[in-house]
Amino acid sequence: MFLSRIHIDPRCREARRDLADPYQLHSTLCRAFSLPDRKCPSGLFLWRLEPEAHKSGFPRVLVQSRLRPRWEGIGVRGWLAEADPPIDLRVRLKLDSLTVGRKFRFRLRANPCVCRKGKRIGLLRPNEQMSWLVRKGVLHGFGFPGWNSDCADLSGYPINPVGVRIWQGQMLRGRQHGGNAIRLFAVLFDGLLSVTDADKFNDALETGIGHGKAMGLGLLSIAPTA
Repeated sequence: MFLSRIHIDPRCREARRDLADPYQLHSTLCRAFSLPDRKCPSGLFLWRLEPEAHKSGFPRVLVQSRLRPRWEGIGVRGWLAEADPPIDLRVRLKLDSLTVGRKFRFRLRANPCVCRKGKRIGLLRPNEQMSWLVRKGVLHGFGFPGWNSDCADLSGYPINPVGVRIWQGQMLRGRQHGGNAIRLFAVLFDGLLSVTDADKFNDALETGIGHGKAMGLGLLSIAPTA
């Protein structure tokens, strides 16, 4: 499992198009992992447009993949400004020897939502978003220090009871190649988590959390606390 940090040059016309449409950005990134005449396999990589930019001001994208990327496969001159060497996360973070109770700093851009009458409805209130994250933690093998994850109803609690920041709420808009429009509400979570089930947590790191992965959502990125 490889983690790459790249920077996109908005002086390139195709780059500006991709930065304005997450679905198109996902399609461009697919070229680094599949041949031009083949469909990019689902689940091969996750990505996120970061709030921080390069020192030059170029937008930063984090890409996590099962294979080493071939950035030359994107095939658009000037699209990529800079790419850091990929990091082998399993080696760097010792994920194969992960233990319960280990703590990490984390970041996750996701689509907190509920399903009502067959439709996914975005959760707009911070306490609902935090409750969604706590429930996902129960499912995916992580919790939050100082919080009892047996209770995922935060309606009577402060907005930020577990040291998690919720910010950058926005409506993402994209358009599929067939012309269908996509709209997803997304927020950025970051803070501190602790592992409660190593196997489930490893699966979450590899496959992501929630919906909208083709829109740059679901990547759970982690870093050691010290």
